[in-house]
Amino acid sequence: MNRSQPLVLGIESSCDETGVGIVRGIDLLTNTVSSSMEEHVRFGGVIPEIASRAHLDAFVPALQAALAEADVTLDEIDAIAVTSGPGLAGALMVGVCAAKALAVATGKPLYAINHLVAHVGVGLLNPRPGQPGNGAGTAKPVLPENLGALLVSGGHTEILRIRSITDDVELLGSTIDDAAGEAYDKVARILGLGYPGGPAIDRLAREGNAKAIRFPRGLTQPKYMGTAEEPGPHRYDWSFSGLKTAVARCVEQFEAAGEPVPVADIAAAFQEAVVDVITSKAVLACRERGITDVLLGGGVAANSRLRQLTEQRCSAAGITLHVPPLDLCTDNGAMVAALGAQLVMAGIEPSGISFAPDSSMPVTTVSARDESKPLVSGPTTQ
Repeated sequence: MNRSQPLVLGIESSCDETGVGIVRGIDLLTNTVSSSMEEHVRFGGVIPEIASRAHLDAFVPALQAALAEADVTLDEIDAIAVTSGPGLAGALMVGVCAAKALAVATGKPLYAINHLVAHVGVGLLNPRPGQPGNGAGTAKPVLPENLGALLVSGGHTEILRIRSITDDVELLGSTIDDAAGEAYDKVARILGLGYPGGPAIDRLAREGNAKAIRFPRGLTQPKYMGTAEEPGPHRYDWSFSGLKTAVARCVEQFEAAGEPVPVADIAAAFQEAVVDVITSKAVLACRERGITDVLLGGGVAANSRLRQLTEQRCSAAGITLHVPPLDLCTDNGAMVAALGAQLVMAGIEPSGISFAPDSSMPVTTVSARDESKPLVSGPTTQ
């Protein structure tokens, strides 16, 4: 297997996007994504069974399109990488089963990876869609020494410390209830804006006054924050369920008074509450942990106000912000392939095919271990 410039096929199916990406070393060859979002619109959110069936329908066409665009064959692939968690159990199962079938049929090594860590992997890619690369893959890419990752999506809101993308990821803080993207969807439903809520609220918020209403910032009270010397239990954590409830009560009060609901102002105030607390806590965690570079990833990274305020606060704190191209921020196969390539280049052993999808896979587990092999290597008997 080529470990200096591995040609890696990545498969992503953790939610409602069927992603197939191919990379050579750190050069992106293709990133094919088929989304089932339109099938979930009338339900106001992702329906796991519908997402799983959509993956079944989309996988083979997505694979064929990716191979054609990259101009490679399965025989040329050095390794296969697949999201094994976290995510929707049924959706993960489709991707994992497809990856295992390909691995068995082709004899290629299979890596089962954590798709949250994969969001960081895209920061190592040289994005040149449809092109074979310029030789950048000959040099082993290096992440900034003191790197953090702020991941904001429909299912996750987390701040990570990345000492090594292949084997040393630390969770500094996370949401204890709704993720930011989930809160956007729920508030959009309350405001009658439809699904997905993130883009709708982002657009409408530009017409509103973010200072018209003051919504709560969860887990910012002293009992949760503590001090740098004696941190509270949720110093770097977030909570958005109370914010969602506050929006609902606000709408009810206007309706009860027979007054028109100021939807744009509520959207702007809600969005400001979300991005304010996300960025303030993320920057706090970075400053106190000596993190000098931050990568912003996840679907909500497309939010204009989040990007703006993150850039402002990182700049003020002397932190360098890295934001991948928008099509690489959302769940996709390219990020899975990117992390898979890093594992190959680091000499990490494949996961085999005995692993199972893990819908609650902890972010500290970068890749699943081959259960058929012992944890500690030693002499073996024939």
